[in-house]
Amino acid sequence: MPVATADLYDDRGENLQSLSMQLRSFGARTAFDGPIRTVRCFEDNALVKKILASPGAGAVLVVDGGGSLNTALMGDLIAASAVASGWAGVVIHGAVRDSVAIGSLDLGVKALGTNPRKSAKEGTGETDVTLEFGGVVFRVGAHLYGDEDGILVER
Repeated sequence: MPVATADLYDDRGENLQSLSMQLRSFGARTAFDGPIRTVRCFEDNALVKKILASPGAGAVLVVDGGGSLNTALMGDLIAASAVASGWAGVVIHGAVRDSVAIGSLDLGVKALGTNPRKSAKEGTGETDVTLEFGGVVFRVGAHLYGDEDGILVER
């Protein structure tokens, strides 16, 4: 089980960035951590689906959906694929759908909220780029820690 984020911050302080944005928890795994992979997309989840179907090896996918709650970027089928592929968690600056089903999966999931509306499937966006939202910079390979108290990211 990962170290509690509050204890980790007490230990490492300013070596960690703390996400002040309040995200909701959806997955059954409430505490998770791992190296970051990234996707930047807007109301199009084709890249999210593709990456979460690839081997995760305990990584956390951070998705910058521009904060849009207009469409969901992940549902239960994509989340189940992430579990099968060995991902530790997904952090979405956007919405999810199928939240009850996602709640039964052994995956850490944090997102702004929910929307039952599907997103586009055109594959627009970027992968493995540096993202920034909520005052935190998410670099590929940096370690992310998440639990009930929030999200910390290595500087």
